[in-house]
Amino acid sequence: MKTMRALQETVAASRVEIAASQGDNEELRRTNEELRRDLQHAGESAVDEHAPPIPSRARPMPSSQAIMDIALPTTSLGLKVTFTGVEDPEAHLTMFHTQMMLTIGSEAVYCKLLMSTLAGTTLEWFVSLPDGHITTFNQFATLFRE
Repeated sequence: MKTMRALQETVAASRVEIAASQGDNEELRRTNEELRRDLQHAGESAVDEHAPPIPSRARPMPSSQAIMDIALPTTSLGLKVTFTGVEDPEAHLTMFHTQMMLTIGSEAVYCKLLMSTLAGTTLEWFVSLPDGHITTFNQFATLFRE
């Protein structure tokens, strides 16, 4: 019974930490947006004549801005899977889901972490997607399977 109570207290404390973390993430998102607006405004008023132009696809962003703005939780573990295009996509997603059971996160977090497992031709495929194309994990998983 003591063990059960201790576990319940631990779960309750974890929930409080998660709620606090979500609040911190929201505050960071707002700060990030303010900084982005300030940089955009500064960039409109002053152009560095010596800076080389950046090609439009120099920094591809197939994931939506909402996904990119989500901070990864500090509890996320380093993924131990990589997909190069040779492996079975369904097996990779199964392995990915198995590892995600250990991570607390949203669909956006899952998108960012799945993106980090891509390598080789699969990474080339991913960066060739139109900017902002991926908006949900289910959409990403479907495209990945295809």
